[in-house]
Amino acid sequence: MDAERFAALTGAIASSVSSVIDGKPAAVRTALVALLAEGHLLIEDVPGVGKTMLAKALATSVDASVRRIQFTPDLLPGDVTGVSVYDPAEREFEFKAGAIFAHIVIADEINRSSPKTQSALLEAMEEGQVTVDGRTHPLPDPFLVVATQNPLEMEGTYALPEAQRDRFMMRISMGYPDAASEALMLRQRDTVNPLVALQPVVTTAEVSRMIAFARAVHISPSVEEYAVALSRATRTHPDLRLGASPRATLQLVRAAKVWAALDARSFVIPDDLIALLQPVFAHRLIPTRSVTGTRARGGTDTVAAIIDRIAATVRVPVAARS
Repeated sequence: MDAERFAALTGAIASSVSSVIDGKPAAVRTALVALLAEGHLLIEDVPGVGKTMLAKALATSVDASVRRIQFTPDLLPGDVTGVSVYDPAEREFEFKAGAIFAHIVIADEINRSSPKTQSALLEAMEEGQVTVDGRTHPLPDPFLVVATQNPLEMEGTYALPEAQRDRFMMRISMGYPDAASEALMLRQRDTVNPLVALQPVVTTAEVSRMIAFARAVHISPSVEEYAVALSRATRTHPDLRLGASPRATLQLVRAAKVWAALDARSFVIPDDLIALLQPVFAHRLIPTRSVTGTRARGGTDTVAAIIDRIAATVRVPVAARS
């Protein structure tokens, strides 16, 4: 894998997904970063704006095994991970793999299931394996979870636990399309579903090579220290009662390497970290009750605003490339 081949393959994936998702290049790029940084992606927004469509388009663009799990209140952990079933002929228990055993797993409306079922994803997302009845079963490689969820204000939703949110490398919101993109969608999809015509543009072997290529992108010690300083600033900020974890710092750097590679650079610069602060950090941070109260009264002091202030106050390294 060289830079030219990397650019060609990533461009093919982005074009494939963009042919289905109109007017959302930032969301498409973020999804691509999550795939190549070996992270997991959480897409949060109101119904009908293309959350599941983005997840399906990304999955279809890669020639890999894909499973979709519709999370509902009656979904059980065993439906996700699998169960051991007794075989009377062999007189032993046989493991029946659950829906999590795929390269790309679409966890649709993840916050409509109970916290117990949500937690079934923890080991899979962190370690790439599932343990059932004391036996460990490895998951396919590469492995990516793309989860969608509705805002907590929607009826019938359960808040994701902190440990579960921390497993997701990035969270994004789709937002409504602009008028031109929405009008184009009406013309193009009146009679045809664009997902039907979508074909894989890369193989899993090529995805693995792209992951290795991005992992080799250089990051200088000063930029690493800058990433640590950004994370530590969230842990000491007076308006936050839960800051970014060390896992968040690691995932910020991994995502920044892919971001740099997508910009045809072999090294990470501070701007790469800044570009990814919101999607990597925002869903992990918990504001203090006073900040939450301010938001409830119509204030503007949100987690996003706090992150922007942190980015503006943490000193940027001068010799960032050395």
